[in-house]
Amino acid sequence: MARLEQAITSIVDLFMEYADDEGKKRMLNKDELQRLLEKEIESPELKEKISADDIQEAMQMLDKNDDGEVHFREFFKCVSLLAKSYYQSKKGKGNKKGKGTDGEKAE
Repeated sequence: MARLEQAITSIVDLFMEYADDEGKKRMLNKDELQRLLEKEIESPELKEKISADDIQEAMQMLDKNDDGEVHFREFFKCVSLLAKSYYQSKKGKGNKKGKGTDGEKAE
């Protein structure tokens, strides 16, 4: 399986595994989201960004319809933010003037 395809299927499978754990199927409650993030993130760069307060804040930010649960779309937004944070740590924090956000020259 190609790497991108593996990443996509892993994200979907991970969500479904934890979303079916308790509560409504196909949705994550706060405890399920916390358990998923604590068990499935090992990288120090990402792990340091996650605390109980962060999870509560993330839950409030992600749960747009205030139902106390995170749907796949909301979960994927969380994954996207973690990926962006990891990308920022890999490329370094200092962008030079005249450069685009990805380090390419602005035109």
